[in-house]
Amino acid sequence: MQTDAAGWRPADVNACGAQGVQVGPGGVQHNYYGGRVAPLVWPHRVGMVPPEADCFQHRRLIEDVEAVLGEGGTTMLTQVLSGLGGVGKTQVAARLVRRAWAAGTLDLLVWVPATSRDAIVTGYAAAAADVAPGDGDGEAAAARFLAWAEHTDRRWLIVLDDVTDPADLRGWWPPPNPASRTVVTTRRRDAAFSGQGRRLVDVGLFTEADAAAFLARKLAGNPTRLDDANELAADVGYLPLALAQAAAYMQDRGLSCAHYRRRYADRRRRLADVLPEPTALPDDCHATVAATWSLSVDLADQLHPPGLASPMLELLSVLDPNGVPAEVTTRAPALEYLTTHRTDQPAECRAEDARDALHCLRRLSLVSLDSASTSRTVRTHALVQRATREQLTDERTWDLVHAAADALLSAWPAIENDPAVGQALRDNTTSLRSVAEDALWTPDPHPVLSRAGRSLGEAGLVTAATAHFQHLHTTAAARLGPDHPDTLGTRHNLAYWRGEAGDPAGAAAAFAELLTDYLRVFGPDHLDTLGTRFNLARRRGEAGDPAGAAAAFAELLTDYLRVFGPDHLDTLGTRFNLAYWRGEAGDPAGAAAAFAELLTDRLRVLGPDHPHTLSTRHNLAYWRGEAGDPAGAVAAFAELLHDYLRVLGPDHPHTLTARHNLARWRGAAGDPAGAAAAFAELLHDYLRVLGPDHLDTLSTRFNLARWRGEAGDPAGAATAFAELLTDYLRVFGPDHLHTLNARHNLARRRGEAGDPAGAVAAFAELLTDRLRVHGPDHPHTLGTRHNLARWRGEAGDPAGAAAAFAELLRDCLRVLGPDHLHTLTARHNLARWRGEAGDPAGAAAAFAELLTDYLRVFGPDHLHTLNARHNLARWRGEADDQPPATV
Repeated sequence: MQTDAAGWRPADVNACGAQGVQVGPGGVQHNYYGGRVAPLVWPHRVGMVPPEADCFQHRRLIEDVEAVLGEGGTTMLTQVLSGLGGVGKTQVAARLVRRAWAAGTLDLLVWVPATSRDAIVTGYAAAAADVAPGDGDGEAAAARFLAWAEHTDRRWLIVLDDVTDPADLRGWWPPPNPASRTVVTTRRRDAAFSGQGRRLVDVGLFTEADAAAFLARKLAGNPTRLDDANELAADVGYLPLALAQAAAYMQDRGLSCAHYRRRYADRRRRLADVLPEPTALPDDCHATVAATWSLSVDLADQLHPPGLASPMLELLSVLDPNGVPAEVTTRAPALEYLTTHRTDQPAECRAEDARDALHCLRRLSLVSLDSASTSRTVRTHALVQRATREQLTDERTWDLVHAAADALLSAWPAIENDPAVGQALRDNTTSLRSVAEDALWTPDPHPVLSRAGRSLGEAGLVTAATAHFQHLHTTAAARLGPDHPDTLGTRHNLAYWRGEAGDPAGAAAAFAELLTDYLRVFGPDHLDTLGTRFNLARRRGEAGDPAGAAAAFAELLTDYLRVFGPDHLDTLGTRFNLAYWRGEAGDPAGAAAAFAELLTDRLRVLGPDHPHTLSTRHNLAYWRGEAGDPAGAVAAFAELLHDYLRVLGPDHPHTLTARHNLARWRGAAGDPAGAAAAFAELLHDYLRVLGPDHLDTLSTRFNLARWRGEAGDPAGAATAFAELLTDYLRVFGPDHLHTLNARHNLARRRGEAGDPAGAVAAFAELLTDRLRVHGPDHPHTLGTRHNLARWRGEAGDPAGAAAAFAELLRDCLRVLGPDHLHTLTARHNLARWRGEAGDPAGAAAAFAELLTDYLRVFGPDHLHTLNARHNLARWRGEADDQPPATV
């Protein structure tokens, strides 16, 4: 049989008399003969199916729904196509029915515009006039049609297009008939659309491939206009309606995708300025993208609790379209905004009301709720957000941005145990800045800006944190002036994270410059001035001058005691750092004693469970181990871990760090295999809690590799350090301290695995970079020279090793002093390689002198003292066995 251009077969009519086709209300087609309805000929259709959109893009979803529609005897007789306005639900339904009609699987097709109850009844009544004529019209005719549909053996397909309210279908759902099917399109996702033989089908956005194919077909006449086509599709969020209207706009104005993107990104233009005029919309559209969702929002506002959907959508409109933690929307600042701006009568909005408002928006497909992640998130299409924002006044937008920023800050955990939550909060801060950064700097910079930067650093993204605070400082200096407290504060944070990113010398220089300005602006006793001196001292130590850091903290302590008194937290914190750098400067026993004294005061002032008290116990245990009592360190860390678990829980960073140090000292106490096993367990938890790129995760991998080597597997350790080095280079770059330390350990384990010459070459290369990055007197530079000399000896050049240690010793004495561990270790190795080079008597004499100093510095039971005694005995024996010299 012949078909028309749309693929439909005309209904047969009686050949005698006048004949024709009349289209009645709602686009219903009736066939007439001689002034009366012609005998019905099957197959038959009622209603007008919307024409296919230009360059219609076929989607996999169509096959999926079609397969269900074609399953005989299935219990899912009704397919409900649900989705955001503009995703193409009607076009998908139209393609489905065209394919079914062309395949000859239908006897009756009924297309009903279903935007209201009256429209549904009218559509059914029109179908009754064709297939079930009888007395009565309106609801009586509609009921007659449904009765016919329930009992007929004809195969029918009813499409209810654009159902606005599920209540409109109460009593008017097509009846179950195993031979027939129903398709519903709606923006709603109410529970009423599922169950009872109904299947809710999400109609989503175009895929990237769908969008690319659509634009390629639409703009095929001029391929140069496709420049930036993929980027344009991403800009409009892969929404089919937006792509169609953007393409029409470009065609009408002769624009390429790249040109259109520039207009679209211009925030001075509204959506109406970058879309076709209402009279020029493509594909018989009746509304622009900007107006598509207004009805949905109005309907959502009518749902319970009334009047909250609109302000909730406003709140979401300035946050990340890819996911807002739902908790943000229930925080006090968000609830205050919702209460103030609800569209019905004023009433307090509670957290449960806010959650219900989210579900109202979800029921209208304006948002989606994702509960697959640890934290429930809300997603909103970026175009819905933009259309929502454009309806707001500047004053309302200012209130909205501050409410959203306050809500983000309120939801930010003090300790970020879940990396996904931290990332989501940072992403939302970025979105907030992108849509209204001016508001976040008026009248003062909002604290959420700094909190986002600190979150980056705490997540281990120290380079990104540095870049973040660089941007904040540049902005603050331009907006507020160089001496504004907030400008100086951003300089402080920039210097801090510069140090954390692996440049302690640069950080120290920045703090020194900042100190000059703080002294000028605030004076010597201001809290920020003292805080800058604190950080300057710390970075000085990290840059290779631990003795200078200790001296600076001693001076600072005097001023803290004078300004704040002995029990102030900052005074106690300064004592903490003074003790730490005293240990780093070569006095671990003095550090342990200082931490023991500090612990007494912190217990008195703060109590046993305060984090600062626990941190003091942590350092006391650490320096007890460094002072030569690794077994005591193990016992202290085991006790501390018990309290961390009780007070902070298993996933708190301090708890994980205590486990880290317990594992380390277990190895130092003579159980390297146990240490490796403990680090392997710890790594599993770090990966779960902080993710693979966090500094603490990488440090745990470092120590796992180290103790694997100490446990007798240097080749495995070398392989692990090689893998770790790749990640350090990716995360921190080649000059970061951790990257250089990984190279150090890789070289060492390469030597222990049987390649001393390779170790020499690797340490020689590393020394070049240490000198460039740290300078000649940094402890790490001296340590690299130490290992280069050692492996030179192991590679067969003991005399060269002895000479290198002699040079190193002179520098250690000059830089670190005679009693520093590095100085004593250099003397130890000089004595050893002197013996290996053929002078056992000289080695014995050197070890005898060294033993005296070890006994004085560390005591008789320290591991270093015992090693010195062992070597003294060895080389005395070697000297006694040496034959007398011949004349």
